[in-house]
Amino acid sequence: MVSPGLPPGAVPKLERPGPLRDRVYEALLELITTRALRPGQHLVESELAGQLGVSRQPVREALQRLNTEGWVDLRPAQGAFVHEPTEEEADQLLTVRTLLAAEAARLAAANADAPGIKALEELCAEGERAVAADDMDGAVAMNARFHAKVMELAGNAVLAGLAAQVDRRVRWYCTPAARQRGRQSWTEHRELIAAISDRDERRATALMREHTEHTRASYHARQGA
Repeated sequence: MVSPGLPPGAVPKLERPGPLRDRVYEALLELITTRALRPGQHLVESELAGQLGVSRQPVREALQRLNTEGWVDLRPAQGAFVHEPTEEEADQLLTVRTLLAAEAARLAAANADAPGIKALEELCAEGERAVAADDMDGAVAMNARFHAKVMELAGNAVLAGLAAQVDRRVRWYCTPAARQRGRQSWTEHRELIAAISDRDERRATALMREHTEHTRASYHARQGA
């Protein structure tokens, strides 16, 4: 086992083709963002290599890249540890996310077609079912897909690229707050879909801004609990 807290079957399969170091990087990043590897957890190269079925070299390279990107801390004479985000880091990231998501909602209201709106409705229904089943991992995954779809419907590739980078870290920060947000988050999603369907750019922008600010408030409330 890599460590306590890594559930059986949590390790993603290393898909081929592609450089091994990149596939190991993606696997470790997925484990971190889903919190199978938890903030502050010690990452031992030999254990990770054994779990992933690779040599230590691509693991070492992946950890160095994750360190550069702020997901992992490399401490002299101690080794690698999953980064523990501060409230200030999270707040700054959530501020950026609000700006990107609000603009995406506006553009989606301007550009979305009927199939796109239907896709949002289907994702929302799946998220609601996950919440009803108390499947928080499923709800978090559906939330990510829902927001990614809004970005897609916005039709701005640069905006979508920036949002993808931000949203993966937001998912990491805010997964523990998912239960607190619960069904209300999906009620807000339904309201957003209605605004996009009505092509009401101003309302879609306002609703997305409120939605992301609620997520920020939930995160801080949980941190202060």
